[in-house]
Amino acid sequence: MELRHLRYFVTVAETLHFGRAAEQLHIAQPPLSQQIRRLEAELGVRLLQRTSRRVGLTDAGRLFLVEARRTLTQADRAAKVAVRAYRGELGRLTIGYMASAKLSVFPRVLPAFRERYPDVHLVLQILAPREQFQRLRAGRLDVGFVRLPARDRRLAIVPVFREPLVAVLPKRHAFARQRTVSLRSLREETFVLFPREHSPGYYDSLMEICRQSNVEPKLVQESEKLQTIVSLVAMGRGVSLMPKCVTDLVRKGVVYRPLRPRVPNTELALVYDSVHRSPLVQAFVSLAEGILLKPRGRLPRV
Repeated sequence: MELRHLRYFVTVAETLHFGRAAEQLHIAQPPLSQQIRRLEAELGVRLLQRTSRRVGLTDAGRLFLVEARRTLTQADRAAKVAVRAYRGELGRLTIGYMASAKLSVFPRVLPAFRERYPDVHLVLQILAPREQFQRLRAGRLDVGFVRLPARDRRLAIVPVFREPLVAVLPKRHAFARQRTVSLRSLREETFVLFPREHSPGYYDSLMEICRQSNVEPKLVQESEKLQTIVSLVAMGRGVSLMPKCVTDLVRKGVVYRPLRPRVPNTELALVYDSVHRSPLVQAFVSLAEGILLKPRGRLPRV
């Protein structure tokens, strides 16, 4: 039994006329009659009552019509699902990210993606860059967002967002009333930062920026969570250097100040497997790059 046989039968059953059914199906009437007889022979059941004047359904034909319609509806649905999945409009997309991406790029990218692809289920996992790379190579992660510098020969790493660093100070700090803060003036301060193993490339670049201003950060406490670092600063445990996006974290007892002179910006990159990417990954990458890289090829600045 083939789907076309079911379509032939349903059309005849709905019109109760072989001639009109043949016109709707764009086939000749004799082959249509022959296909219906073959279907009945295969089932071993008479589905239609035929006379010289009319065509009617048998009891078996009426029940078969209900199931045939369901089968055709499900087959059409399966075909549509396959096409939408091929276009990247359906499925599950797992996104790894560092915490700052939730403040900087997610508010711009995720609402637009959900609006365009409402039937895609997004799974967000906060992960260190090293773990993102491992999962991307193993196929357990679809795309990721990491701080640069970061390298992996097997993966595409595309810078998509650039922002300055800011000083994070307790509200009662001596420099809190200043509009800008000299990085060099923080050389005697204790720092609250993230551990190096969380993002080695970004950590090392941050240390190099400090050394260029003759600052050797005295680490008093470490945390992988942005909110925890900000809270520790508010408690007076030390100061910190963080991407400007953290200024969106409203926390009593903390102030954020631009650095002077301006230090190199920090960059966020989109990471994915460019060789084995699925249509769904391609859809996300195209949309994210289209939003974040405007004008084309230039990183948005904050």
